[in-house]
Amino acid sequence: MIKGLLISAPASGTGKTTVTLGLLAALRAQGVTVQPFKSGPDYIDPAFHTAASGRPSFNLDSWAMPVGALQNMVSHAAGADLILAEGSMGLFDGVAIAGEAGSGASADIATLMGWPVVLVIDVSGQAQSAAAVALGFAKLRPEMPFAGVILNRVASPRHEAMVRAGMADAGIRVFGSLPRNPDITLPERHLGLVQAEENPELEAILARAAAFVAANVDIPALLDAAGAVAQQHGARVATPPPGARIALARDAAFSFVYPHLIAGWRQAGATILPFSPLADQGPDDSADCCWLPGGYPELHAGKLAAAATFMRDLKAFAQTRPVHGECGGYMAMGAALVDKEGTRHEMTGLLGLVTSYAQRKMHLGYRQAQLTHPIPGHAVGAALRGHEFHYSTILEQPDAPLAAVRDASGVTVPETGSLRRFDGGGMATGTYFHLIGPAT
Repeated sequence: MIKGLLISAPASGTGKTTVTLGLLAALRAQGVTVQPFKSGPDYIDPAFHTAASGRPSFNLDSWAMPVGALQNMVSHAAGADLILAEGSMGLFDGVAIAGEAGSGASADIATLMGWPVVLVIDVSGQAQSAAAVALGFAKLRPEMPFAGVILNRVASPRHEAMVRAGMADAGIRVFGSLPRNPDITLPERHLGLVQAEENPELEAILARAAAFVAANVDIPALLDAAGAVAQQHGARVATPPPGARIALARDAAFSFVYPHLIAGWRQAGATILPFSPLADQGPDDSADCCWLPGGYPELHAGKLAAAATFMRDLKAFAQTRPVHGECGGYMAMGAALVDKEGTRHEMTGLLGLVTSYAQRKMHLGYRQAQLTHPIPGHAVGAALRGHEFHYSTILEQPDAPLAAVRDASGVTVPETGSLRRFDGGGMATGTYFHLIGPAT
């Protein structure tokens, strides 16, 4: 059985991604094979995990995934020496109404999997008081395994000594102490970090992070603290592939697709045929469906609007076969996209949707959908779970709604998705939420 740890924090912005990446890269450099995971609905961090570890990182979501599916995700760790999972937000942060296996909190994953929590605490502005924070996190959920803490943004040796004294008094183990280090900061944009594949300095940043963590964290002690409990693996809950041969848009504009979906499609026997709209490529004509993931089409709207081959081939494909888009892919399937400067860019026109970044508004949260029309891989009436995160606003949506959509609390949301059917038997469908999987 492969042991694991979960790196978490009291809140976002404390440095847990930097610590996770540094640990992954340092362990890899030491010859330790580590399987990364990410708790919660996140596309960007797993790509960094993959770059640091050399292995695909997968999402674990206690709100959207049932227990059996979560436990079976550990199969992706075959051949690894250690599992290292990164939490999201604060350790106990989730939604108010529990979903499939919990509230979406990282603590749910640690408890279910038996992976002890290592809490990254930003101790800037405090000393012994940090121990009270750590003790509260260690004791709030007694059934959750807790290993100890890594101190971050330590100001000086004297500051470190005071913080460590408080931790010792509270019985909290300290695995390391990280001084402030601006040399390993990762650039950000409106949906989080700039994507791993877009960062030309990533290899150098990871090397610095590995050296920084190795010099300041007791890695052997961390490895000794890893743990796991015997799992009763339930039935695998797979998301049916949308087709036998799937044309998948994949480039800097369309990169947000959950790795577990792709892996599940392949395990079901589907063939993935990637293409790049930004390189003016259309879907492979041998495919029986096309999937346009989310991403950053708003950053490339002019280039997409000028991609004549992509536009022509996608429109021809949709006449006879299904095309589905999620979030950014959905916007690209619409009639137009208005960028943040207010410039209108014509999109594929498969749907009548018009969206705008000139009227920014954040839409964020879990989504549960009941399909009123089919999408590739899912029939009418199917119950799906997913997540929505974008800043665009709908200006026009003239097509039929695709689903009845609610948030995690059961409140109806207006972003229903939409669809059009074509005389040749094809269909265009799209949603603002990113599919995580079917509801049980």
